Amino acid sequence: MSSTVGQVIKCKAAVAWEAGKPLVIEEVEVAPPQAGEVRLKILFTSLCHTDVYFWEAKGQTPLFPRIFGHEAGGIVESVGEGVTHLQPGDHALPVFTGECGECPHCKSEESNMCDLLRINTDRGVMLQDGKSRFSIKGQPIHHFVGTSTFSEYTVVHAGCVAKINPAAPLDKVCVLSCGICTGLGATVNVAKPKPGSSVAIFGLGAVGLAAAEGARISGAKRIIGVDLVSSRFELAKKFGVNEFVNPKEHNKPVQEVIAEMTDGGVDRAVECTGSIQAMVSAFECVHDGWGVAVLVGVPNKDDAFKTHPMNFLNERTLKGTFYGNYKPRTDLPDVVEKYMKGELELEKFITHTIPFSEINKAFDYMLKGESIRCIIRMEE
Repeated sequence: MSSTVGQVIKCKAAVAWEAGKPLVIEEVEVAPPQAGEVRLKILFTSLCHTDVYFWEAKGQTPLFPRIFGHEAGGIVESVGEGVTHLQPGDHALPVFTGECGECPHCKSEESNMCDLLRINTDRGVMLQDGKSRFSIKGQPIHHFVGTSTFSEYTVVHAGCVAKINPAAPLDKVCVLSCGICTGLGATVNVAKPKPGSSVAIFGLGAVGLAAAEGARISGAKRIIGVDLVSSRFELAKKFGVNEFVNPKEHNKPVQEVIAEMTDGGVDRAVECTGSIQAMVSAFECVHDGWGVAVLVGVPNKDDAFKTHPMNFLNERTLKGTFYGNYKPRTDLPDVVEKYMKGELELEKFITHTIPFSEINKAFDYMLKGESIRCIIRMEE
């Protein structure tokens, strides 16, 4: 790859020209990395619901043309000036959030919300100079959350790239760069259920299943899945869910149903839907005295969380989390090692694999609810 260092690379990328329209495989030009940046050769990427959400642009600021994609694994092709923790040939995962290492958040053991590199969905350019590294015949193409992995090559801020074990299979560990870590970390890093405890998981999509996997790894005895789609329970059993509640099948609030099932409430609850009602239910279904609820899902901008203050005074705790409280550069390599040691199972999250030329199939699978994660092979 050394012959491309410092040069513009021409490669294939899946470009979204307008909202909701199929992506088009185009030849794009990818500029060399500037200071503090890294150019990656993407080998595998996967589709996350966040890509679909911003591609549809129904409730978001439309920004097109754009290259989506933010769950991926690849190899460092070249690095910009001042980058010392990465070098060409390193295996790496790009992440939609980052770790500059210098801000108060990065220096705190309690936070992963880097001041410089936290997610910005409205920005379509690089921080260094406010310009895009992608172009087609001179026309700039917007970046997405600093990653844009639906391209054979992409340029990412070095603080958003985690160097990982080169023996780790990139077609599996690529899913750790977003949804799986978000759910897994919400449970193991924030909710922290004790062995033998009870955990309720609200929402059994990819993030909720990862949260359930976290409860399984933690040794929880009762893992109660809560979802409006009863057919999801069978699949959820693979992730440790051993009881299921569909709120639509009860004539009382689901928090009351769960409290009755568990003699006063679960020890921990993790909410992974973004529904404000699910958030309230998750909090109100935990046991007084020690119950902890963790919010993961992103609500609508006008939502308000309403509960009686006595729920707090009775010693219930409500927490929020971002990317499972993982610091990308510091913590992600360790999560990869958990997979390598067999402590974390990733294969069961991967339901489909397709070549890059068929990337629009991944959108179809997700929109139909048929996939958890669809891996996209960049090399045909």
